[in-house]
Amino acid sequence: MILIIRQLAANRLRAIAATLLAALLLAVTPASADQGVLLGGKALVEALRAGGLNIYFRHVATNWSQSDDLRNRDDWLSCDPARMRQLSDAGRADAVTVGNAMRKLEIPVVQVLASPYCRTVETARLMNIGAVEPATDVMNLRAAEYFGGRAAIVATAQRLLSTPPAAGGNRVIVAHGNVAIAATTAYPAEGEALVFKPGGAGSFRLVGRIEPKQWVELLAADAD
Repeated sequence: MILIIRQLAANRLRAIAATLLAALLLAVTPASADQGVLLGGKALVEALRAGGLNIYFRHVATNWSQSDDLRNRDDWLSCDPARMRQLSDAGRADAVTVGNAMRKLEIPVVQVLASPYCRTVETARLMNIGAVEPATDVMNLRAAEYFGGRAAIVATAQRLLSTPPAAGGNRVIVAHGNVAIAATTAYPAEGEALVFKPGGAGSFRLVGRIEPKQWVELLAADAD
């Protein structure tokens, strides 16, 4: 009887934990995003022009024949392909294309943050949409031990995504796929942008997704 009672109690605790986890996920990423209810075309362009959004880019395409050899603090700063994975030529071209499209669409940007990895900083600089500020708030989770651990990085990323940018524009964040999925449950492809509406107090919701090739489509939609 005692064993049965203990088992029932354990099952109850697991159920409560699962409920709490689901509530936390819904607080940062709405069910509507999972159902595909996202802005697109002119509606998305108008939202971006209105400002007040956080645009999270995963760095553009990289050379996957290379790999990160992260052994010591600040190794991530290296732009040596023998030490850390770098952007591919196609990725660099994508970054330039995205930046050109954002300027042509007259999307206001008031801040550009980038994880200090070479590939993320280079992505942000090639986009050429504003001065680039290194930000460990969205540090690659593989280097999280240097910044308080995985949970700390997830928390700072969520706090940043929930914080509205300065009035009059959008905040651009260039970082990594592993941070995005851990902090928001949305996993971007290389070069993809996740557009979030900040709600303050740790809350935000996904309102759009834009792959690199789709920026040209947004230009065409805006011209119609």
